[in-house]
Amino acid sequence: MQERSSVKPLPSPLPGQGAGKELTGRAPRKPFLLLIGAITIPIIVLDQATKLFVKSHMALYESIALVPNYLDITYTLNPGAAFSILADAPPWARLAFLLSMSCAAIIVLVVLLARSERVSINSVAFALILAGATGNLIDRATRGGRVIDFVRAHYYDLNYPVFNVADSAITIGVALIILGSLFGGDAAPKPNRSS
Repeated sequence: MQERSSVKPLPSPLPGQGAGKELTGRAPRKPFLLLIGAITIPIIVLDQATKLFVKSHMALYESIALVPNYLDITYTLNPGAAFSILADAPPWARLAFLLSMSCAAIIVLVVLLARSERVSINSVAFALILAGATGNLIDRATRGGRVIDFVRAHYYDLNYPVFNVADSAITIGVALIILGSLFGGDAAPKPNRSS
């Protein structure tokens, strides 16, 4: 007479299930919505709000010193790319190039974020760059190809190009990618070979 085991075997996973599943049966969440909601959207809102505030409270080229000889709020309209790049190109070529590059960058960044498996230095960087690219694209689409810039960092008459919140987000995002690649911030953990 055979004894029946009271332990039931675990059901085999359905095709496409099982890999990466937690014990609770739920698939691990991708961080796409978290990154978009916590980083990208707030930065876009901050960027647009600061630009609208400057536009509605200052005259074009008006300047207000925050830290004399170091930091001013200066309202400018930038027809070029970040930090006034391409400002001297013909208007139609500049606008077509910048709009197409912005749209392409946004598509690539959304795909990269959607494919991210976890929150990492690179995924945070992609969310920052996406916010900056979107913020400046909104300006270009609604202001005849020009972007409102207003942060002027300078040392007396030595000027850094005037920039905005979107430019800052792009710069920080690129810096994070460089730091991550230099210091291996997104490197996968090495398997434990001890037995």
